[in-house]
Amino acid sequence: MTNKTKNKFVTIAAIQNSVSPDLKANLVKTAKLVEQAAKKGAQVICLQELYRTIYFPQYKNAKKGDFSETIPGESTRVFSVIAKKYKAVIIVPIFEKDETGHFHNSAVVINTDGKLMPTYRKIHIPQDPLFYEKNYFEDGNGGYKIYKTKYGTFAVLICYDQWFPEAARAVKLAGADVVFYPTAIGTIVGEKQKEGDWHNAWETIMRGHAVANSLYVVAVNRVGKEDKLNFWGQSFICDAFGKIIKKAGKLKDEVLISKVDLSNNKVIEEEWGFMRNRRTDTYKKLL
Repeated sequence: MTNKTKNKFVTIAAIQNSVSPDLKANLVKTAKLVEQAAKKGAQVICLQELYRTIYFPQYKNAKKGDFSETIPGESTRVFSVIAKKYKAVIIVPIFEKDETGHFHNSAVVINTDGKLMPTYRKIHIPQDPLFYEKNYFEDGNGGYKIYKTKYGTFAVLICYDQWFPEAARAVKLAGADVVFYPTAIGTIVGEKQKEGDWHNAWETIMRGHAVANSLYVVAVNRVGKEDKLNFWGQSFICDAFGKIIKKAGKLKDEVLISKVDLSNNKVIEEEWGFMRNRRTDTYKKLL
């Protein structure tokens, strides 16, 4: 830490939990975990992808109406009250039905005053066996979102977004100090991981984004077995040099909390020169 860099601390929480088929029960359960985090001093709290529902995209033809909700809606009403009460920022990923009747894999960000910030809609949508997301979600149409709050500036990218370095770089260039990745990922029951360790690749790619962009990464994954999928949990928070500073287990609900120093980003960025030594003149083919 140089004398020129002023510390900027923020307490972050990731809520990792199993999910039942009962949407109302999931909302009540998760709200209790969020309050638990807030009472422990968490200032920015992130839930997992599709926090309120089972991972229904493992089925090709589930009824969308059984799982979707609007913005504003039930989830935002509950979490807005909690956000305002504890002066916390809460990231709430849901299956959104918009005003035109289209469906999105979305994240609502609720500010400390309980008011809704712009919704992020998942941009990269996978279509693989047991991850039939294109059957349910429209491609995100609002671009990447940057959330400027009293606790710092951050971005939210959702699950499959985490495999794309372009997304992480885009939000870094737009000013993000932290990227939150709400996620629902695990292994397929009975299927051999022929490419290698899926979990290791998942963790490695996000730690790489942290290093390449000199920012914190918070990955929030669910746990539990849901039909043919075993979700591996292991949510984590890592710093701007990819060091994991807090990590959850594989099997149980956890409230992962860590106090981080956002000023560390600038130290890493300046010492390693990842931003100032970019050669944008050589990147044209990326477009």
